[in-house]
Parts: sequence; C-alpha cells; structure tokens
Amino acid sequence: MQSQLELLDEIIECTTKFKQELPGAMAAHTAFTDEVYKDGALSHKVKRLIALGIALRAGCTGCIVYQTKMAVEAGATKAEVLEAVSVAIAMGGTPATSWSWRVVKVLEELGKW
Repeated sequence: MQSQLELLDEIIECTTKFKQELPGAMAAHTAFTDEVYKDGALSHKVKRLIALGIALRAGCTGCIVYQTKMAVEAGATKAEVLEAVSVAIAMGGTPATSWSWRVVKVLEELGKW
C-alpha cells in the first residue's frame, strides 16, 4: 500500500501543474481558501477539523489526507482528530466509516498514532 503522505505529494505535484496552466483562476481559489482558513470566530485548527469531517463524508481521498495533515499541523491532537472523525461517522454512516482508515494511516505516518 502506498504511503498516504506520498500520495498527497503526488496530488500536490499534479495540482501545481494544473495551477500553472490556469494561474488566474487558481490564484483566486487560493486567495479564497487562504482567507477561509484564517483564524476568526473559529480557529484555523477547528476549521481544518470541520474540513476533515466534510472530506470524510464526501469520500475525497486527497481531501481526507490533506485535511488530516493540515489539522495536525494546526495543532490538533490525535484525540481531536478522532472526535472529528466520529462526528463525520455519526453524520455520514458507513461511507464515512469506510474512509476513516486513511486518517489512521496519516496519523501513523506523522508519528501521532
């Protein structure tokens, strides 16, 4: 099985190529997401945990891996990440449960498990 962090690196590499072809559109998207994830009424960390829950519900592989990594980098603990996963499972049922293994793998690869 491929490392989840290596998979993320591949996704980022391909996304970078895509951004080079549509720099204006992608710059607008990047500016928007940078603004969204800033500390506000909700902290950056909480926003990343929310995004992780949504990614699990959506079943988006790249999003799950990326948001798990970003949540940890924002200071989320293993317990906080797992609680966010549990909320996603409560809302998303079996589909969210079936994607949760990726979170475990990322936490293991980051040395957080």
